[in-house]
Amino acid sequence: MPSTFGWVDFAEQDRQRMANVIHLFREQDTRDELGLGSVRDAFANLLFPGTSTIQTRAKYMLFMPWIYLRHEELEIPSMDIARKARSDELNLIEALLDSGDTEGVIGKDARRKLQRLPSSIYWSGLGTWGTRLFNGSQAQYHRYLDVFYRRRKQQYRQLKYEGEHAVIRTAENWDPGLPDPPDGFPRWATLTLIKEEAEYLHDRIVTNCGQSLLAFLVDRTAPTEVSFIWMHPELAQFPQRLRLQVEHARKFSEVMHGAALLYNLMLGEKSGREGEITEYRDKLAEWSENIRSRKAALGRWDRRDFWETVVSEGARIPLRTRRFVDRWIDLVLESEDVAALSTDEMAQSLIYDREVALKQNRARLQNQRALELWSGAAGAGQLDYRWSAVVNRIVNDILLGMENDA
Repeated sequence: MPSTFGWVDFAEQDRQRMANVIHLFREQDTRDELGLGSVRDAFANLLFPGTSTIQTRAKYMLFMPWIYLRHEELEIPSMDIARKARSDELNLIEALLDSGDTEGVIGKDARRKLQRLPSSIYWSGLGTWGTRLFNGSQAQYHRYLDVFYRRRKQQYRQLKYEGEHAVIRTAENWDPGLPDPPDGFPRWATLTLIKEEAEYLHDRIVTNCGQSLLAFLVDRTAPTEVSFIWMHPELAQFPQRLRLQVEHARKFSEVMHGAALLYNLMLGEKSGREGEITEYRDKLAEWSENIRSRKAALGRWDRRDFWETVVSEGARIPLRTRRFVDRWIDLVLESEDVAALSTDEMAQSLIYDREVALKQNRARLQNQRALELWSGAAGAGQLDYRWSAVVNRIVNDILLGMENDA
C-alpha cells in the first residue's frame, strides 16, 4: 500500500508546515535528511515572517483576498465557496500566463489540474501580514461565511433602525484598507505590482512584522539579487540586532552544510558510486576551505545566544536535534584539520547515528533498498532560509513596485 500524508482541520500553521515538508520531499537537494528543519524554519520565520517555501510572488498576497472579497460581495454560500474560489484561481492562471510575466505563476504547468491552490499556500502569510483578519483556517473561513452573511444583514437592519448613530460591529474578514482589484480581475491580471499595491504590502509588513528583517528590507533597502541574505550589499546598514540574527543563521548554515555533504559522501561510498564519491569529496574540500577562512569568526560564536535566538519566537527544538548540532559544531571547531572530517570515524558515526535515530529501519546508511532510491543529492544544498527561491523575489516585487509610476 502506498504511503500518503493526511491531516485533519487543526491549526493553519500545522497544515502549512506539513505542506512545506511535502514540497521539500520533491526537491532532493534541499530535503531535511539530518533533522535540521526545526532550526532552519525557526530562523526563516524570524527573519522573513509570513513566507513559506512554496510561495512565489508578492502579488498573490493581493490576488487571494480579492477573490474572496468578490465572493463575499456576491454572498456565495459556504457550500459553494470552495468550488467558486477554485474556479477563479484556475482562471487566474490563464490570465497570468497571458500577461507575459510568467515567472512564479503557480500552476503554470498543471493549469486546471492544479491541486495545491495559491489560496492555501498564502493563507498563513496573509494572516501574519495582517491582510487576513479572520482568525482561523481556510476551511473554517469557508464554513463561517454563512454565519458572516447573516450577521452582516442583522447589523444593516440595526443600522437602518437606529439611524445615523448606529455602529456596524460585524468583524471584517479582510483588511478594509486593501487596494481595489483591477478591472476585469481575475480574468485579467499581472504579477507586477503598481505603486499603490506595493505600498500597501510594504505597510502591512512594517505594521505587523516591524521588528523583522523582512520589514527592514522592504522599508530601507534597494532591489538586489544575491544567493544568501548575508551577501546583501547593504548588510552593513542592517541594525545590529538584525545583523546578529543573520550572522547566527549564516554560521549555522555554513557549519551544518559540512554534515549534509558528509552524509551524501557516506551514501556514495556505501553504494559504490564513484561519480558521487568524487563530487562530494570535492565539495567537502571546498567547504573545509570556507570553514578555514571563517575559523576566527566561528571561534567567537556565542552559541548560548544562538540557541536563545532560535527559540525567541516560540520555536520548539527537540533535545536530540540540539545535541546533534552542538556535537557537530564542536567537531568542526575543535578539529585542527577540518578536511579530515570526511574520513573521521567520530564524525561519520555521528552522522550514521543521527540518520538511524531519525529514520530507524528506513535509514539509507543501514537499509540497502532505501540506499538504492538515493538520487545522488539528498539534502546537500546549503541552508538559505527561503531567501534565494522565495524571499528575494518577493522583496524585489515590493521594492520595484514602489518605484512603479505606471
